[in-house]
Amino acid sequence: MLLWASPFIDVTCANVRRILRSGYAYFLFFYSSEMEGRSPGTASCLALVNFSVPLRNLKDSLHVLLNQLRDGESRESKEVFNLQHFWEMLEQSFKMISQEATKFSLAFSKPPLPSAEGCGKLIEDIEKSVVTMSAVYYLLPKCQGTTLRRIVREATTDVVNGVIQLIETIVSTPLQSLSQEQLMSTGGVWESCDRITELPRDNQAAVLSVMSSYSKLVKDALEEIEEAQNSDGDPFSDVLGDIDMEERGNRDTYWSEADRQVMAPCLGLIKASKASLKKVSEAVKNHGKVREQEYIAQLDDLADCSSEISPSVDELVLCLYPPMNYVAVRFNAAKLASVLKKMLDIVGMSHVCPEAENSWVQFLNRAVDHNMDKVKELTPASA
Repeated sequence: MLLWASPFIDVTCANVRRILRSGYAYFLFFYSSEMEGRSPGTASCLALVNFSVPLRNLKDSLHVLLNQLRDGESRESKEVFNLQHFWEMLEQSFKMISQEATKFSLAFSKPPLPSAEGCGKLIEDIEKSVVTMSAVYYLLPKCQGTTLRRIVREATTDVVNGVIQLIETIVSTPLQSLSQEQLMSTGGVWESCDRITELPRDNQAAVLSVMSSYSKLVKDALEEIEEAQNSDGDPFSDVLGDIDMEERGNRDTYWSEADRQVMAPCLGLIKASKASLKKVSEAVKNHGKVREQEYIAQLDDLADCSSEISPSVDELVLCLYPPMNYVAVRFNAAKLASVLKKMLDIVGMSHVCPEAENSWVQFLNRAVDHNMDKVKELTPASA
């Protein structure tokens, strides 16, 4: 059941703003079908002196909410969406959770335990703060960009996971003093809440953020294989260096001259990957727009396509190590070339690449074709 399907919640921008101004959410999501008739954590706490029961119920409730966050969709609304107001509300909801988690952790840091009533209030407040954050997240529509929404969802689920971890630590740790585990769990919640200040504020910034992470992965893979290539033909020297060469027996841990010839155009493809991500990122930074839905969708297409580059580079790098399987090399090189050509085609037709500045797209296309042709010349099509 989606959060928005609940008849108990009227989640509009105006309502959420009133909720946040009041300092907490006045609504709770009742996990009826998912919780199999289980009472909310607050009711359990008021009814039971044993604090572990309501805490476990709270943890179960947050697990349900976490699953909804991962799978749920934003609510369609006729209201005019204000991105700046959304970020103000989300920042306040993250701050609220950080504060409630601190109070919660301190209350269970040492004896005496809170009273049943005090326990109920603590659980109610932290649960409401998490539900409020979830409600704010659902206000972000897909039309603002799927890349942006994915990043915000990851940030909100990290916060919920942090709160769940804190609850688990409190339940499992003897209440003699504030344990190192509880300190770390509390700090984990703070860290995930503080991340709100680092999140990209629109889809252009979100796409740049993910492309930067992909570029680093490709750069690392390129440096790894180049370092191995410069190890006197023995890419495993750092692993097998202490083993006698005669004991290693055959040449399966060395590159042959034919291997090195095949490797050259493969490295060319990986370098083209690095250059493509760099140039596309520059184009998004200089020309990316988020005023129109069409532009936002084009940015998402670039982000989705670029996400395939790093895994394709990794697969190619892995099959370059000896003993080299030329059929696998050719297959993975073709796969990487296809992904690069796809991204270059997308960027060439998008708003981030003005016609007057698309010479680099043509150059990189030629580089991909040239290196792929060389790989085909040097490797068989099949075993």
